[in-house]
Amino acid sequence: MPIDSGAELRSLYGPQGGVAEIFTFKAADYLSSRPDYPAPLFEMLQLACNLRPGAVVADIGAGTGLLTRGLLERGYDVIAVEPNAAMRAAADRLLGRFPAYRSVQGTAEAMPAPASSVDLITAAQAFHWFEVDRAKAECLRVLRPQGKVALIWNDRVPTDPLHVALDEVFAHYGGAKRDARTALEERREVPIFFGASVPSESTWPHQHRLDEAGLQSLVFSRSYMPESDSAAGREAGLEVRRIFQRFETEGRVEVRYTTAAFLGRPQ
Repeated sequence: MPIDSGAELRSLYGPQGGVAEIFTFKAADYLSSRPDYPAPLFEMLQLACNLRPGAVVADIGAGTGLLTRGLLERGYDVIAVEPNAAMRAAADRLLGRFPAYRSVQGTAEAMPAPASSVDLITAAQAFHWFEVDRAKAECLRVLRPQGKVALIWNDRVPTDPLHVALDEVFAHYGGAKRDARTALEERREVPIFFGASVPSESTWPHQHRLDEAGLQSLVFSRSYMPESDSAAGREAGLEVRRIFQRFETEGRVEVRYTTAAFLGRPQ
């Protein structure tokens, strides 16, 4: 039987319309607070995949286009594959000025792209939503013979005092959805996805700075957090305000990450 440890996580969002609707009311928070991706990541992808201007990249779970933008700026033709209409619309507003950009409704398991048409598939902060076996088969369908898949994360630095404080908020308000999401952070399904192929793994330090509104948005952009205008959300917001006041310097906090990328061709 196929291993699918993400099934529990996806099932918890069924009452909210499933994976496609998770971020409908979080797109603005996501766009205003989530970090971009560091330049060395794009340099690695270019060299490791021998990408040239005009190469076709499918960015799965593109969201508001945080990774998509970096790919477009390097001259690639990018298909932003995103199931959520609100997130896709936010990406369209941000990236519609790029002639090589287009967005489509789709998922890792069903990409509206012809067979053997894509040079690189990227998935940033999205792999935990995959049905691994179906996604693997679909990636192999659309990839060209030498094409690869890059699974990418901006991981919060767990020992950083700011993240330790935020984790207390997430643990208190995130409930079963947060527990199921945390259980997937070991990424045991990454080797299953790549199969006999051993992906390369690269990491880089990354960070951005946020004002209080940005930190509030960062917290409420998490899929498992309550809506900010709910009773629980207002309580959480007060806790986030206290955290900001504790850690801010000149009106901002520094949010530290480790960017991680697994690159290879599934087998």
